[in-house]
Amino acid sequence: MHIGLFFGSFNPIHVGHLSIAGYMAQFTDLDQVWFVVSPHNPLKEKKSLLKGHHRLAMVNAAIDDILYLRATDIEFSLPQPSYTVNTLVHLSEKYPQHKFSLIMGSDNLQSLDKWKNYEVILSNHSILVYPRPGSAKSAFDKHPSVIMTEAPHMDVSSTFIRNAISNQKDVRCFMPLDAWKYLDEMNFYRA
Repeated sequence: MHIGLFFGSFNPIHVGHLSIAGYMAQFTDLDQVWFVVSPHNPLKEKKSLLKGHHRLAMVNAAIDDILYLRATDIEFSLPQPSYTVNTLVHLSEKYPQHKFSLIMGSDNLQSLDKWKNYEVILSNHSILVYPRPGSAKSAFDKHPSVIMTEAPHMDVSSTFIRNAISNQKDVRCFMPLDAWKYLDEMNFYRA
């Protein structure tokens, strides 16, 4: 199977994430998309980051009945900080029957040259890129391993959802219902 890896903190997962994953699974040559729930990203503020098992539970709740989407906590058990190249090696060794590709926004593609061993990633894996408003052209746009897609953009973010919840707004329309129910029952992000 050809698996697309969609990395993120998913803090929380929202309809924009599902839209991208669904597009990649249905409109590219991917057979499945795996949400790789990442541990703490050192570039992001930690205080609003839920524990990994809660974020994983919300992703699982969101995709429960969608057969071509799956969640994995593979990075929770890898050395920190987690580097994408190491995760790819680990997954390729654990699942040699699968072909793995990355899914990323055009904004991340711009800084790919700052990633650890990005050349190894480009020579061994394809990268499916979805457009992000305001991101400039990248030196990698024309690379043979980079596939630009026309995935629809939804202007919603996890930060927007967290802020809305802390301001006592109803965010059910921005999240998969089962993920929202989990979040609501646990009283997450409330001020």
